[in-house]
Amino acid sequence: MKEQLMAVKETFVEEIKRADSSDKLEEIRVRVSGKKGALTLLLRDMGKLSKEERPAVGKLANEVREAIENTLADQKERIIEMEHERQFELEAIDITLPGKKPDIGSHHPLNIVIKDLSDIFIGLGFSVEEGPEIEWAEYNFDHLNIPKDHTSRDHQDTFYVDDDKVLRTQTSPIQIRTMMKSQTPPIRILAPGRVYRSDEIDATHSPVFHQAEGLVIDENITMSDLKGTLDLFAKEMFGSDTKTKFRPHQFYFTEPSAEMDVTCFICHGKGCRVCQNTGWIEILGCGMVHPNVLEVCGIDSAKYSGFAFGMGLDRIAMIKYGISDLRLMFENDIRFLKQFR
Repeated sequence: MKEQLMAVKETFVEEIKRADSSDKLEEIRVRVSGKKGALTLLLRDMGKLSKEERPAVGKLANEVREAIENTLADQKERIIEMEHERQFELEAIDITLPGKKPDIGSHHPLNIVIKDLSDIFIGLGFSVEEGPEIEWAEYNFDHLNIPKDHTSRDHQDTFYVDDDKVLRTQTSPIQIRTMMKSQTPPIRILAPGRVYRSDEIDATHSPVFHQAEGLVIDENITMSDLKGTLDLFAKEMFGSDTKTKFRPHQFYFTEPSAEMDVTCFICHGKGCRVCQNTGWIEILGCGMVHPNVLEVCGIDSAKYSGFAFGMGLDRIAMIKYGISDLRLMFENDIRFLKQFR
């Protein structure tokens, strides 16, 4: 028994001293002191010894166990220190290396256009108004003088929440809400926001896009006020050499109505691929507010008149920044956005 105890001591003390990781040390500890460990099995056999042998063998067994446990503890400390040193080496930072520049955020081109647009019209005395994106159908259609059988009311063109509510197809309902709330001109508002229509997604169409609409109501407002205001807007937005052209059109909200073109900011009216060699780019629709719309909002059409206009902000951003695909503005690709810093 004594020879076996000494053999266990010599064998495992050497193994413990050679261990170079916590896992290896734990594996040795189990083999010597576990439930089926070499030392544990020897101690169980002590019951088979005679009374005369037990004291001496017991003393030796305690010395062997103590020697093994002390060696385990000492080696554990050394291994922990070595592992810490290896970790420090792996995580070491060379302070002489150049630092990494963090990515700096940038404004989205749509936000830039909305800010520029708002700044222009605030400078003209307009206020910026907002409204709900889930809108009553009567605000989105009926109060805007749109006929009951108009195709824009079809489910194939408009997203209906229920029979009475829709995802707004334009920001014109904000104008209706403002006129109904105020009913006392003068009114000068700009209403930018997100709108929804049932369109297939491609390079120039999306079921979600952005519009901005403007409204002016006061005494003696004429078409010349409309033309002067929009001409000034075009020059501020696209450059002082920009020219404007108005073409007759038809909108139910306004009468008379027109579409406004601006000289192509790429070729300055000479003709290029962007303007399809016409020198002009269609930018918005406009007109004098229809008397029916004024009356339904509680405004006396015999005393007051006004003009309204609406433009696609996505289209303006694409034209202004030369963006060829509308989908780029919804993907939030940092490589695209960082160009607008």
